[in-house]
Amino acid sequence: MADRSLPPPQLTLSPEDARLITLRAQGFVGARGRRGGVPAMLRRVGAVQLDTISVLARSHELIAYARLGPVARDRIERAYWHPRQASTFEYWSHAACILPVEEWPYYGFRRRALQARGRIWHQSHPDVCAQILARLRAEGPLTTTELGGARKSADWWDWSDTKVAVEFLLGTGEVICARRVGWRRVYDLPERVLPQDLLNADPSDAECLTRMAAVAGRALGVVTRSDLADYQRLRFGGTSEGERGGGRGNGLAIATEDAAAAAGLVPVEIAGRRAGPAIRAWADPAALAGHGEAAGRHRVTLLSPFDSLVWDRKRTVRTFGFEHSLEAYVPRARRVHGYFTMPLLAQGRLLGRVDPARSGRTLVAHKLTLDKPSAAEPMARALAEAAAWVGCDNVKLGQVDPASLEPRLRKAIAELT
Repeated sequence: MADRSLPPPQLTLSPEDARLITLRAQGFVGARGRRGGVPAMLRRVGAVQLDTISVLARSHELIAYARLGPVARDRIERAYWHPRQASTFEYWSHAACILPVEEWPYYGFRRRALQARGRIWHQSHPDVCAQILARLRAEGPLTTTELGGARKSADWWDWSDTKVAVEFLLGTGEVICARRVGWRRVYDLPERVLPQDLLNADPSDAECLTRMAAVAGRALGVVTRSDLADYQRLRFGGTSEGERGGGRGNGLAIATEDAAAAAGLVPVEIAGRRAGPAIRAWADPAALAGHGEAAGRHRVTLLSPFDSLVWDRKRTVRTFGFEHSLEAYVPRARRVHGYFTMPLLAQGRLLGRVDPARSGRTLVAHKLTLDKPSAAEPMARALAEAAAWVGCDNVKLGQVDPASLEPRLRKAIAELT
């Protein structure tokens, strides 16, 4: 079913309105965004992306820190992976993500598609899958190492048969990961982890996609067609996503408009910048209702490049006029800003970036860029707070661009550390 023309917008938002609505929806404005701690934060953004890179901290920790401030890192870990009662699970959303446990039924469309396809990246072996399930039933929760299927190397294509099989079972929902030990997934059977109402729920593919649209709308506040598709990496109108992302394509015959309307999103338009054309979009009704409230205090912080505020690069340019990309997998000689460049969020805008690292008890800012002179003090504040959070008591500056702002930045850091 092809996408139809959008219904008439109910109101027009300025680009600044849209930016502020998104910041509030993502939890970066006002005290409300900090209420309820990590569990409420996760439900607000819908998905927290996981990644193996750890610079200041792992990305899932940085995402909580960016919104909530210097919450103890062990407290963040416990909130994500409760040792006794599952409140989250890991699955493919925008990428590999931590998800609120109540979202389990709504990823049924993806589990069914993967079951029909019969593989993720590698072909799984039915006998190995059966052996894994038998061991989990007999022995209880197990890590990949305990199953005997730890990676033989750091390369994903070098997985053992056991690792291939358990990842396929995770994809189809025959096993679940709701806890980690260290950085190792703990695999278990869904019937031992999930409450009965979630285990028995079986929404249709269309109901699942409607839920995905509602989550994206709530998480971003204002969404375009591409935003709705990108947030959980969906395809609308019956097309398939193909090979990318572990077979996450849904192939659902439902139009974007149908999903947005069923999710209760409101048609709006975002006025164009510099006399450009308006952008047709949808808004979350709750986000619109809260838009008239006092703005509240803006968070000053460094963002993980895997943060949902900036993980869609095109949306980041559209919303903030800020170009950003992860260069960790770019050869060193070709990097422009650094290995793990973190944007600076201050005054509700993206005002600069820094490539940080830790050396003992020193936070090292290898390369730092400020987009305007007034960004020096917010950058100093963000660096000082991040340093204290990860146990550093000193900040060392590398290259500062423009160099003329280095004395101002050094002075501001000295006053804070």
